[in-house]
Amino acid sequence: VYSLVCEAQFAQKCGNKCSAVDRVVVRRDSSSQVYMSLVGNVATSDGLLAELWKEYGKADERWLYSDPTIVSLELLTVVLDGTLALLLVYAIIKDKHYRSHCVCVCELYRGWMTFCPDWLTGSPNLNTSNWLYLWVYLVFFNGVWVMVPGLLLWQSGSDLRRMHQYPKKNR
Repeated sequence: VYSLVCEAQFAQKCGNKCSAVDRVVVRRDSSSQVYMSLVGNVATSDGLLAELWKEYGKADERWLYSDPTIVSLELLTVVLDGTLALLLVYAIIKDKHYRSHCVCVCELYRGWMTFCPDWLTGSPNLNTSNWLYLWVYLVFFNGVWVMVPGLLLWQSGSDLRRMHQYPKKNR
């Protein structure tokens, strides 16, 4: 979803040339995991996207076997965040990118609800014994989903503050 937002901001700077196909690429990635989970599971699926999810599943096995929490959150991401992201692309093109706070909060909530329940139960589904899986797959890749919405939320808040500042009156 945030790739979509960043792409729209880039497209705005490049003369608002952003194809409809480019705008839905990120939705396809999340929706592929949801689809595989609803018709079976990622572990028994075939194809390039299934192989990518299987690789990530080595770090977090909940993504392999249709964990209800993960599937519920990804459904929310695909339907709600995907729709909001498409609306946000339009807002960015119209120079109203400060509206990104809705999508940012949704993404931060999804990230929290993905990991907090597992942390509270001692992280039984996370492979923290392997350096690559812990630091690259879990920390770095998931950290991007915290940093990007966090930075966009900060940008959105800064723009809103700037827009609503009134000149101080001399007394």
